[in-house]
Amino acid sequence: CTLEKQGDLFILSLTGDDEHRLNPSLIDSIRAALERITAEATGSSILITTGQGKFFSNGYDLDLASSDPSSLELMDSKLKSLIFELFNLPMPTIAAVTGHASAAGFILAMSHDYVVMRKDRGFLYMSEIDIGLKIPNWFVTLVKNKVKSPVAWRDVVMRGTKLTADMAIEQGIVVSAHHGAAETMKEAIKLGEVLMARKWDGKVYAHNRRLVFSDVLAALNHETVSRL
Repeated sequence: CTLEKQGDLFILSLTGDDEHRLNPSLIDSIRAALERITAEATGSSILITTGQGKFFSNGYDLDLASSDPSSLELMDSKLKSLIFELFNLPMPTIAAVTGHASAAGFILAMSHDYVVMRKDRGFLYMSEIDIGLKIPNWFVTLVKNKVKSPVAWRDVVMRGTKLTADMAIEQGIVVSAHHGAAETMKEAIKLGEVLMARKWDGKVYAHNRRLVFSDVLAALNHETVSRL
């Protein structure tokens, strides 16, 4: 991934035209970027996370998990640490989803405060039910905090419903949908500028976020169980 700074706006991009599978190396790179962001943050900083190419992120590296079953537990552990850091980041966060976001990639996007999405390509998809993986408790806890209704929770988790941008807006996951990657990023930056203008205290912002999502943070601390 790369990290670009435009004034008080940080843009973290998952680079390349691959699926941005969340293997240990990529997760470590994102966490290193968050560490730098935290060190350089000001009172009006904003983070935008996006992915180049067709995918925002297609979830865990399942080829790695197939060749080394212990790596799935490692990816779970590292992703939990990454999401914990996102929820503690002292600034508003925006996911600019310009391609598919599946499974752990969907969770990464939903762990941001706001999601803007490309409407002419891509979907949000919890694929675990279709690929035969047990979904972690904290994934479901996060879904329940970000999706409007129990019926929608069922469809996302138990039916593997693929949500378009318009469907995700109906469920309160996505705040706005746009044509093309460039327009989506433009709107994410525009939203970031609106939030920056509020000049909130980052420590207060992170504190309030922790309170709002306290059950998600509690679920992150639960012991990892077998997913196979």
